Amino acid sequence: MQKPPSTETAPRSRILVVDDHAVVRHGIAALLAGERDLVICGEAGTFEEAESALAELNPDVILLDITLKDRNGLDLIKIARQHDPDIRVLVLSMHDESTYAERALRAGAQGYVMKEHADDVIVDALRTVLRGEIFVSPEVASRMLRQYAEHPQGEKAEFGIEALTDREREVFAMIGEGLSTRKIAEKLGLSDRTVEVHRMHIKRKLQCEDAAQVFREAVRYVEQGGQ
Repeated sequence: MQKPPSTETAPRSRILVVDDHAVVRHGIAALLAGERDLVICGEAGTFEEAESALAELNPDVILLDITLKDRNGLDLIKIARQHDPDIRVLVLSMHDESTYAERALRAGAQGYVMKEHADDVIVDALRTVLRGEIFVSPEVASRMLRQYAEHPQGEKAEFGIEALTDREREVFAMIGEGLSTRKIAEKLGLSDRTVEVHRMHIKRKLQCEDAAQVFREAVRYVEQGGQ
């Protein structure tokens, strides 16, 4: 006697959407509404809300914008991986993939999608990272492979924007926004002295002659969409 077909379905992968624009969160929900293997378990519009949701909901994957109003999303990637080493993170951002994808992967993300391409690739990207694979565009994958071939021992640039650490880039962007050392320190939870050290490192790595040149370069960086 044959057994009747099982009515059980595989559990759906739980997604936490983190973006400071409600319209984006709603758009993602609409894109995923018909997927039988994916479900949005929660949303967050700020870094603080995301931290709380992460602890409360224990999602399988975080769909994250790295530009949040209260803090850089790259920091959330690191916190999420500390909370759960097996969690997957897919970055969904308006920033140019060629500049930010590698930074996101270094921080612990498994994939990077530009918002302008989300309609076409977001479902495939989520399934890819959930399988434990990396998702980036073919162009970025090719560039990263070329870089690895040219620098097999992981050599890091000594000068230029690429030489800046994630924290130095944050400080650099805030300089470009006109924030003082005190304001930068308050916003990042650092001491004034630590911010000054970051300024010194930025000046050296960008080979600027003085603080005024650092400011001009920072303003240009912000105008070009730097974060």
